[in-house]
Amino acid sequence: MRRALLVVVAACACRGESERQRAADTAGVRAPTVTGARIAAPRDGPAGEWGMPGGDYANSRYSELTQITAENARNLKVAWAFSTGTLRGHEGQPLVIDSTMYVVTPFPNVAYAFDLTQEGQPLKWKFRPRNSQAAIGQACCDVVNRGAAFADGRLFYNLLEGSTVAVDVRDGKQIWRTRVANLNRGETITMAPIVVKNLVLVGNSGGELGVRGWIAALDTRTGREVWRAYSAGPDRDVKVGPRFKPFYAHDRGKDLGVTTWPADAWKTGAGAVWGWLSYDPELNLVYHGTSNPGPWNAEQRPGDNKWTCAILARDADTGELVWAFQVTPHDMWDYDAVNENILVDLPIGGTTRKVLVHFDRNGFAYVLDRATGEALMAHPFVPMNWSTGVDLTTGRPKVVPEKATAQGKKITNICPSLEGGKNQQPAAFSPKTGLFYVPTINLCMDFEARPATYVAGTPYIGASAPEYAGPDGYRGEFMAFDVTTGRKSWGIREPYPVWGGALVTAGDVVFYGTLDGWFKAVDAYTGEQLWRFKLGSGVVGNPITYLGADGKQYVAIYSGLGGDMGVLIAGDVAANLPHDVRVRGTTLPDIGRWTSWGGVLFVFSL
Repeated sequence: MRRALLVVVAACACRGESERQRAADTAGVRAPTVTGARIAAPRDGPAGEWGMPGGDYANSRYSELTQITAENARNLKVAWAFSTGTLRGHEGQPLVIDSTMYVVTPFPNVAYAFDLTQEGQPLKWKFRPRNSQAAIGQACCDVVNRGAAFADGRLFYNLLEGSTVAVDVRDGKQIWRTRVANLNRGETITMAPIVVKNLVLVGNSGGELGVRGWIAALDTRTGREVWRAYSAGPDRDVKVGPRFKPFYAHDRGKDLGVTTWPADAWKTGAGAVWGWLSYDPELNLVYHGTSNPGPWNAEQRPGDNKWTCAILARDADTGELVWAFQVTPHDMWDYDAVNENILVDLPIGGTTRKVLVHFDRNGFAYVLDRATGEALMAHPFVPMNWSTGVDLTTGRPKVVPEKATAQGKKITNICPSLEGGKNQQPAAFSPKTGLFYVPTINLCMDFEARPATYVAGTPYIGASAPEYAGPDGYRGEFMAFDVTTGRKSWGIREPYPVWGGALVTAGDVVFYGTLDGWFKAVDAYTGEQLWRFKLGSGVVGNPITYLGADGKQYVAIYSGLGGDMGVLIAGDVAANLPHDVRVRGTTLPDIGRWTSWGGVLFVFSL
């Protein structure tokens, strides 16, 4: 039987926080040393609800609930389940507000509302929007949806075809619908919006189809577009003005979104905004990442290609760019920077700093000052060989020349692969342990760039990049990571990339799911496995926890294989991704033995 391998020696099942820490020390597990760490923007609703995609504006995915602990997690059982009626990748997570659970499916993006006060959790309503079938053929990396946002009695979410809808939570009736993306250009929408004040913030997908990335703000009451900011182009489009004060000199200048590209390449230069959004109410800044530049053939776009593969901080009211940090300038490997930015206050160098923490696809864990964009730390968190480190005086990675890609030249064994050290699957942070709980990928690739021609609405890639298991043969690891030291506290090696997100609770329990269909609970201090349950399909979604109307703590997770990992499966799972970089079925050739498509919401309790 295949088993996950705990990298460090697991501690015995001692009871009590101090006992678990002592056991960890005895067994060789480095006990947490981060004291005084705290979430920058804690949830503003009841602790028993899950009211935002990431749990709070900080994207911490931390819950204050404590009923489920390391002592009793072994007693978890299925409380109820629901088939969504939809196959394909179930990324994202439910919301729970006022004893109602809200679920949004992959395409066709059906929304469900469940009454948690009644036995059997009956449906309050079901909303099935109009959604263009043409979006299925346009969408890169499966027809996923990463969830909804909630405010003022309305549920807001995006449709794959490029529209945002507002639904009345009382009866499931549509209040407004706004088309924000152009499907004919290859734009779709898969990301989870957030609501800041009276604005719904949304961004586009389509980085592999030569779209021009953007983020937009819609009025929550009417759906009217209030502002839109592009990732590339002239300053007026990017919303660069007097407030723009990047920390590094090479990021200052006029119209860098044009001059760091050849000719008009920025118009099809990608930089899509399909990942997670964070918000700091004190600074009134929204943080978002941008995707890869297009095409992947880097020789067709000399220059830094700003502002792709970057982390951007914008004024929430106006979209004005305040600072930018380009994580991977002139990206040659498809290292999108759309991963979540977790807002925390951490002790660094004897001083508590207001930072954002970003586990990037390029394999580095970044700690940035969230007011200025200064890179304070950058530590590798997965096996990598494309770079020897990040120069903190410039913020730029030190590229290994032998791993730089080139047209017509096959570069072998680049680590991490284009899937990154971590992809869309979000990490979690516990202010109790000061640790980040990170689902990771250990894949490497060969890469050969080739000419690409832009045709609107079609793949704009220009590369071949087969993938395979990285060092030591495992393909994923779930780990606890201390960004103040750049050290892993513990890690659980998995046979496949860990594509589902993390949840950590004040009961010191961490939850995550695996591609081969296991849902697991582990000890936050030691990584000791406390419980696991085999689901009907692989997990690419994110766990949440909530307090039921009966006063009990529940944990919910989607089972439904898909996303970019799902399209790599051999057998009867269709490869919808219209790209030319991998041979179908070669990256995860054996996963079909353990799981297949699905679409079920599972809910557990003691």
